[in-house]
Amino acid sequence: MRIAIASDHGGFEQKQALVAYLAEDLGCEVLDMGPDSDASVDYPDYAAPVARAVASGEADRGVLVCGTGIGMALAADKVAGVRASSITSAPFAELFRQHNNGNVVCLSGRFVDLDVNKEIVKTFLSTEFEGGRHEGRVAKVMALD
Repeated sequence: MRIAIASDHGGFEQKQALVAYLAEDLGCEVLDMGPDSDASVDYPDYAAPVARAVASGEADRGVLVCGTGIGMALAADKVAGVRASSITSAPFAELFRQHNNGNVVCLSGRFVDLDVNKEIVKTFLSTEFEGGRHEGRVAKVMALD
C-alpha cells in the first residue's frame, strides 16, 4: 500500500516515527511530503499535497499529523475526492473506514501518544469499507464537493 504522509511543526516528531513505522513494521511504500524539520510551517501547505496525492490515486491513503489533527482535516477535506477526519482512537479509525470510507487520517501529535497513533494508523490501513447502506451516504457527502 502506498501512503502519503506529512505534518506541520506540531506533528513533525510523530510524523518521523510514523514514517519508519509505516515502512518497517507495516511494509508500506511511504511518500514523505514534508516538512524536513520542526521549524514553524503552515499546515495547509502540507495537507494539500497529501490530499491531492490520495485524490489522484498517486497514494492509496494519507496520514497527516499536526498539533490536534483538526487543522489538517479541515485543509485536506477541501480537496475533492478526499474524506479526512481527525481521529483519536483505534475504534474511531475503524468506524471511519467502515462507515465513511475515509481515505486520509489526521492525527494529533501533541495530545495523543505515539503508540496510540500507531494503533490508529494500523487500524485505518487494515479496515475495509463496509459498503452497503453506507455507500449512499458517502455518495451524498461526496456530491457536496
